[in-house]
Amino acid sequence: MTTKGTKLINGHTHIRYQSKPISEIKVLKRSEKFYKNMNKRRSVRDFSDKPIPKDIIENILKTAGSAPSGAHKQPWTFCVVENPEIKKQIRFAAEAEEKQSYEERMSESWLKDIKPMGTNASKPFIEVAPYLIIVFKRLFEYDENGDKLQNYYVNESVGIACGMLIAAIQNAGLVTLTHTPSPMRFLEKILERPDNERAFLLLPVGYAADDCFVPELHRKSLRDICVFY
Repeated sequence: MTTKGTKLINGHTHIRYQSKPISEIKVLKRSEKFYKNMNKRRSVRDFSDKPIPKDIIENILKTAGSAPSGAHKQPWTFCVVENPEIKKQIRFAAEAEEKQSYEERMSESWLKDIKPMGTNASKPFIEVAPYLIIVFKRLFEYDENGDKLQNYYVNESVGIACGMLIAAIQNAGLVTLTHTPSPMRFLEKILERPDNERAFLLLPVGYAADDCFVPELHRKSLRDICVFY
């Protein structure tokens, strides 16, 4: 049966997609404006401790949560940390892993490649940024009987959500850094996450410090990253 604005497909209700026609000129202007804003995005390591209203963080997370996912399973959990003591624990554990990575795990070529970034094992931003968003991927779910339910394309789905999260942070006028202290299992322990979750990405979120510097980088041109057929 079909009613106005709805349709049954395979026994499930589908709703009419609501979209108002937009002129090509407006589409072009929107795409240019968004590109220019996103092209200003940089990975920031010097944060201000200026507070951020929780409503802003919630809107950013709702944007990330609108990402597409395999079979609409939405296999992600966003843990938001503002508690200073928990942030301190995370920094201590992250720096321990980073120290081992810099001293033992990273190859000479890897260390050479990241040298222009000016990074090291010290991660003070973890404590300075007003919020940490730790993204966990949900490998599977449990039903009411405790049986496992499969999630699909988990890495792809969570990766897309993280991209939308970073874009939402930039769009809001805030800054972040994609931090992946590897391995990240310590985050599951500190935050006492269930056994079906694995840490995927750590994002400090806030305003840039007044005296913030970032490497002078140049992005690849469209010609270098795109092929039209």
